[in-house]
Amino acid sequence: MMFTRRHAIMLATALGLAAGSLSAASAEPFRIGAYPSNPPFEYKNASGVFEGFEVDIATEAAKRAGLEPEIADYGFQALFAATTSGRIDGAISSITITAERLESQSFTQPYYDSDMGIAVKEGMTLAGTEELKDKTVGVLSGSTGAKWVDDNKESLGIKAVKGYNAQQDMFLDLGAGRVDAVVSDIPGMEYLFTKMKGFEVAARIKTGEQYGMMMGKDHPQLDAINEAITTMKEDGTMAEIHEKWFGSAAPANSSTVTVFAIP
Repeated sequence: MMFTRRHAIMLATALGLAAGSLSAASAEPFRIGAYPSNPPFEYKNASGVFEGFEVDIATEAAKRAGLEPEIADYGFQALFAATTSGRIDGAISSITITAERLESQSFTQPYYDSDMGIAVKEGMTLAGTEELKDKTVGVLSGSTGAKWVDDNKESLGIKAVKGYNAQQDMFLDLGAGRVDAVVSDIPGMEYLFTKMKGFEVAARIKTGEQYGMMMGKDHPQLDAINEAITTMKEDGTMAEIHEKWFGSAAPANSSTVTVFAIP
């Protein structure tokens, strides 16, 4: 049989496909844990596929690091045990970088700045934190909001604290009057309020929180993932992801577009 130009093209195409398949198959998996009900940061769409601001960041960073991202859902509190035990390589769920968490976990540089807020039913007046006195407050268990309430419960005279594993359950109880107020991250609450009506953020708690990807202490891929996030900030990818999910440009000096060292 004569080896024609057509045969050469077919052979080259086959070799290219094989090389691509081999490259994909040989990529080391990067296992990411995510809380599935935290829009717009991460959530499962109607098809059961993860989407969101942090999902885009984590998957792009993993690919740039030469890894194959795999995302699985975890309860918020379960993420900490999963990174510590090595069941997952990284965790995303608007996880605030804190000195306490850095004792047992590693974090990438931050990529989102946030404050906490106090949410109430629409029409209820609550001017500030001092008006939490004698009230029952809902928090997401294991969150920085839960820690803030625990730290300030006595000084503010908070009557009781109720912990939840799901944000939606927490706000269903707020609507039903089983809690008087909720303390949580403002961006997540404001996004939720586009779906669940009848609530509002009544007061802001300035905390200077910053979110990053949490990884096991001194994880071997930490530097590679962090460097990928740096390049995403420098080439405008991070700004594009912010615009996509929040509908506005990231503030000029925010951690979304500013390069930081590993904390």
